[in-house]
Order: sequence, then C-alpha cells, then structure tokens
Amino acid sequence: MKNSSSLDCFLAVDIGATSGREVVCTRKPDGKFEFKEIHRFPNAILNVGGKYYWDIYALYASVIEGLRKCASEGFRPMSIGIDTWGVDFGFAGEDGTILGLPRAYRDPYTAGAPEEFYNIIPKERLYDRTGIQIMDFNSIFQLYRQSREGFSPLKNAAKLLFIPDLLSYMLTGEMVCEYTVASTSQLLNPYTGNFDDEILSAAGVGGDLFPRMVMPGTVIGELTDSLALSTGLGKVKVVAVAGHDTASAVAAVPAESENFAYLSSGTWSLMGIESEKPIICREAFEQNFTNEGGVEGTVRFLKNITGMWLLEQSRKEWAAAGKNYGYGEIVEMAGRGSSFDVTVNPDDPRLANPESMTSAIASLCREKAGRAPADDAQMVWCIFRSLACRYREVLDSLKSLAGFRIDSLYVVGGGVRNGLLNRLTEEETGVKVIAGPAEATAIGNCMIQAQAAGMVAGRREYRRLIAGM
Repeated sequence: MKNSSSLDCFLAVDIGATSGREVVCTRKPDGKFEFKEIHRFPNAILNVGGKYYWDIYALYASVIEGLRKCASEGFRPMSIGIDTWGVDFGFAGEDGTILGLPRAYRDPYTAGAPEEFYNIIPKERLYDRTGIQIMDFNSIFQLYRQSREGFSPLKNAAKLLFIPDLLSYMLTGEMVCEYTVASTSQLLNPYTGNFDDEILSAAGVGGDLFPRMVMPGTVIGELTDSLALSTGLGKVKVVAVAGHDTASAVAAVPAESENFAYLSSGTWSLMGIESEKPIICREAFEQNFTNEGGVEGTVRFLKNITGMWLLEQSRKEWAAAGKNYGYGEIVEMAGRGSSFDVTVNPDDPRLANPESMTSAIASLCREKAGRAPADDAQMVWCIFRSLACRYREVLDSLKSLAGFRIDSLYVVGGGVRNGLLNRLTEEETGVKVIAGPAEATAIGNCMIQAQAAGMVAGRREYRRLIAGM
C-alpha cells in the first residue's frame, strides 16, 4: 500500500562510522510526528596502499538507493537532510571534480601530529583559541599532516568539504560549510564562529579553501535534474541540518528542563551539556573537554569517549570465529560474566584500532590486575563495566564545570537499548538515567528540517514534541 504523498514528510540521511540509515519523518493530522526507517546500509573504512579512506562513492550510491526506496513507497519529502560523523573531509577541484577519497580519522598518519603542531602553536594557546578537545585525528592535524606529506588531493583542491557537505554537494551541485560539523575541526574560534586565520596558516591552508558557512536549517539547494528524474522524487530541497550527528542527536534530547547532561551512545560515546556560551578554562583544558557547535547558536560542551567500538570490534572477531552473538544474547552473557571485577580505560590509545580488540583488552586487564577475562561473557561484562566507570569519571568533571546542578542524564542513540549498561551507569553515577529516543540523530535531523519548513519553532518545541511521542 502506497503512502499518501499529501502528508508533510522529511527524509533524514544519518550515516555513522559503521552504518547508515534513511528515515522518513511524517507529520500526522494531529500535529505529532512518526518515523519510519526505509533503508539501512553498511559503511566501512578502506585500507588502500597503507592509507585509510572512506568510500564516498559507495555512500553516495547507498543514499541514492534510499531515495529511490522513498519514492517507491509513495513518500514525497519536502526536504532531505544529511548528518554524519565529524572531522573528516574530502576535496573538490577548481572545476568541481571530487578529488580522490576522503581520508578516515582512524588512519594512523596523524599519530604524533599534535606534538609537532605545538612547536608552531602551543597546546594551551590552541585550546584557548578553539576550545576543542585535543585528539590526534582532528581536522587540524589531518590537514597539517596532509600538507606536509604533499597529499595530492589537498595540493589540487579548490574547496574542502566535510563529509555531510560533500554528500550534499553530490546531490545538489552546491557547496556549503555547515557550522556544527565545521566546529569539530579545531579550526574555528568558538566565540566568533569563524575560521581562525593563524590556525589555518599553521595547518598549511587558507580560508579560501572553505565554502560559505551556513547554520542548521539553511536550504542548500535542490536535487540535480538527473537525480530528480532517476530517483522519482522530483526537485526536492536539500537542507543543511546539524551536519554533525551528535549535534542532531542533542537537538532531540527530550529534556523538560535545562539542567541535564546527555550521553549520545554509539560507536563513540559523547557525554556533555548544552551551554549558551563556550566553557574554556584551565580545568576544561586539563580534562580535555570540547566546545562544539549546536543548534540555535548553543555550544555542546562535551567529551568524546570510546563507546561501543570496543564491543563492535569484539563481535567482529567472534563472528569470524563462527560465534554470531545477537544483542540480546550479549546482554545475557554480561550477566553471566559479572564475577570478573577488572575494568580498563576505554580511551586507552591501545584500544583505538588494535588488530585484535579482545586481545588488547585482555592485555590491559593483565597489566592492571594480573588476570584477563576467562571467556566471552566476562569480556562483555568487562566492556560494560569499563564504560560505566568511565561515564562516572566524565560526569563528575561535568558537574564541576557546568555551572548548574545536573539532575538527569539522557541516553540517546543505540545505547538506549542496552538496559544493563544504563543500569550500571545509573549505579555508578548516582544520577537518574533516562533512555530514549534510540534514533535521536535521525529525529533531530528531521526536526531541523521541520523548523526550516516553518512547522516547529525551535529546539524547545522539538523536545516537547519528542517527549510526547
């Protein structure tokens, strides 16, 4: 049965580091919204010649497949919005040609780059100028290394496009630089919202490398003529949503008050608060917190924590050995492994991209306590307990920096479904943990499109509507 094309709907394209999905958001006659996933596809890093890349063309093909499914199911969206992970980017030449594949943030070519960069701009000055957490894969260090290795796409680039902007360009032929994803780069001044010329120069690039800056809710353009015809959707608008997936997810936190913290739980866990202005001080610097752009000019003051990456990589190893554990089975396994009492730091650099995640975790356990998980059940429990303990540490730091009492922690994203981890987190932190929604990123993406269409007033109305779903 076809869906009525007369209903108001929007299409969210939400792509993470391991998978992507396309979700249709429809406004019902009673004013409420409902969501339907119509397409899901994989995403993976390519290792070519010792360099790690994203296959942007495969992602583009997957997005187009989803647009066709959208049309075949009778949906005629008012607009399309794309969000992805941050920091990574591709290049376009003077004639608009996409130059090669975007490098992936897990490429070890940036190892040691921050320490080299500090010889140009000292670490504390860099933080004072940007407010961004120091991580060696930040865009600033990728550009620094690419400029020094003579990376051909950069040498021949007319414009740099962050991943959501690159995909939007492929759909519309229009180039923009969306603010929230640009804010992850460590190239922006958080007070002015503009690129910092001194930092750009130190990284080896100029300000003319970036297209015009736009805020969430800006219409980029329409599907190209060929895509309008081949997808069956016609000339649909493409809107710059909060292009960084966490910014879209935070927009969808169904908080009733402003005294909340959030935990966007997925491959990465991002824990933070929403602030009206940057929080840049000695303690924030020492704790390595970050100030990234949010909707309506807010700041996402947060910390990146290695999240379900530990479990995802372990599951791949187990699957390769013929042990295909379902998610429910994994949670049940954790309960059986609860006698193991050793935890590790999920953010230990040795867990960033090891050849064997289970071996790396076991090694850290032996290093700390002289023993390792005896089986897969204990390994799962170790991962969950380690994450909960890390969440407590970060939340304690947030409490001292927030300037207000944090009385609740909203978990959004895939971690919503992990009741055991949420319970462990509540026990560790002593703060009420509220789970949902699971598809916060896609929902926030659609709400920003709805705001661009004049259907909702802003983030407070998003949250009221989402809380009532």
